[in-house]
Amino acid sequence: MDFFNSDDLDTDKLVAQATDMGITILAAILVLVIGLWLAGFVERRLNAAFKKSSKIDPTVSSFMASLAKYAVIIFTGIALLDQFGIETTSLVAVLGAAGLAIGLALQGTLSNLAAGVMLLIFRPFRVGQFVEVGGHAGTVKGISLFLTKLDTGDNVRITIPNNSVWGSSIRNFNHHDTRRLQIVYGIGYGDDIDKAMEIIKASIEADERCMNDPEPVIAVTSLGESSVDIMVRVWCASGDYWALNWHLLKTVKERFDAEGVSIPFPCRTIYQGE
Repeated sequence: MDFFNSDDLDTDKLVAQATDMGITILAAILVLVIGLWLAGFVERRLNAAFKKSSKIDPTVSSFMASLAKYAVIIFTGIALLDQFGIETTSLVAVLGAAGLAIGLALQGTLSNLAAGVMLLIFRPFRVGQFVEVGGHAGTVKGISLFLTKLDTGDNVRITIPNNSVWGSSIRNFNHHDTRRLQIVYGIGYGDDIDKAMEIIKASIEADERCMNDPEPVIAVTSLGESSVDIMVRVWCASGDYWALNWHLLKTVKERFDAEGVSIPFPCRTIYQGE
């Protein structure tokens, strides 16, 4: 007498398999839902954290948040494959090798990307500032993850890879609110030095753009081949630097002419033998 029916055994096996598959699918759906929620949560939290810092550029914060989001999604995908019994160790190895190959192929591009992130985080200069970098000088018009754009004084656009920018010395002429202007005036050896210095001092005091703190410096710095050199150092707002420079050069020259103080030309004396 048969106590077990083969049809019943097949049915029980199918039910067990269906139950296991259903549990696997439900677990996979649960992993997917949690993974996608966690990816969005991580992105939102990072964006909120980055917005609290004025040192981090919105471009960098968005990039870093998106990078973290997709990293969570990738791990979620690997967990889903593992849930269905697919071997993920070899897959991870293949992805790692592919990532290494892509990284080597895009080494220059990735170095520009890394340099762009560093520039946007540490902010050695900002859009609108006048800088000298990579052998070029101009006003910064844009900073992206890969390129920095400058406009020269004659309105020529210069585009520099960020790797060249980050890897070179950067001179930021607008980083501080004030700058020190230095001009050297040469007067003749026969001229009155004190009188010349008084003329320079009066020209500085008459211009409101010249700051009194720090105090201007007027001093004889050298005895040149054909002139006595008087150095002037005066502080001003960064935005007034060039206008003040040009104004003082013109004003002092005009006052020297009016007061009889000469600005000598270089000259040579030639002796001719008989």
